[in-house]
Order: sequence, then C-alpha cells, then structure tokens
Amino acid sequence: MLSPAMAGVLADAILAAHVAVVGFVVIGECLFLIGGRRGWRWVRGFGLRIVHLLLMGFVAGQAWLGAVCPLTLWEQALRGRAGQAAYSGSFIEHWLSRVIFFEAPAWAFVAAYTGFALLVLLTWRWVPPRRPWKRR
Repeated sequence: MLSPAMAGVLADAILAAHVAVVGFVVIGECLFLIGGRRGWRWVRGFGLRIVHLLLMGFVAGQAWLGAVCPLTLWEQALRGRAGQAAYSGSFIEHWLSRVIFFEAPAWAFVAAYTGFALLVLLTWRWVPPRRPWKRR
C-alpha cells in the first residue's frame, strides 16, 4: 500500500519528469536548429532525433484527440492519494507546474502543439539526422 507521504513524493517526481520531457522537446529543438547551422555533429544523432520526433508527435496527437497527458493523470491521481489539491502542494509542485501549465482555450494548445510538431518535422529536412543503416 502506498502511503500518502510517498504518493506526494512520487507526484513531485512525475512533475519533475514532465518538466524534463518538455525541456527536452523545446530546448532540444532549439539546439538542433542552432547546431545544424554550426555543424555540431551530435544534433544529427538518429536515436536522439527519433525520440524527439516521437515525443512531439505523441503530444500533438493527444492534443488533437483531446486527451490529457498520462504524466498529468498519474501525477493528479497521486496527489489525490496524498490528500493534496492538484498543483497547490509542495514547493517543487508549486513552481515546476507554473513552468509548463498555462490557462488557454483548448484550440490554442492544439494549434501550438501542431505548429511545433511541424517545426520538428521540418527540422528533419533542414538538419537531417545521420541514418545508422547508411554507409559513409
């Protein structure tokens, strides 16, 4: 059985992971574009780029389906188990949630996620990753 205190700690950990995923997608995209222009070899790593593309595709797909991110659902369930109100508990929860959660109409998120997903897809053309199956 999961204690309320442990549920709160796990909820904070999930929120931190959520922020890390958002940071990877957003900062990663910026670094791929900058690194492509500057000739940084690591920005063309296929594994890194495919994970990035799949994550953004998942986010955009969820937006189109009107689904809530599983990380958000798990975090909120754990906060309920911990007896905490969603996004009003610990220091970590309070500040990290403000970094990634905004109030806006649903269509604004669908548009933003779709636009960003298109940018990620275009980056594959502008800064193509190295294909591991192709010989040099």
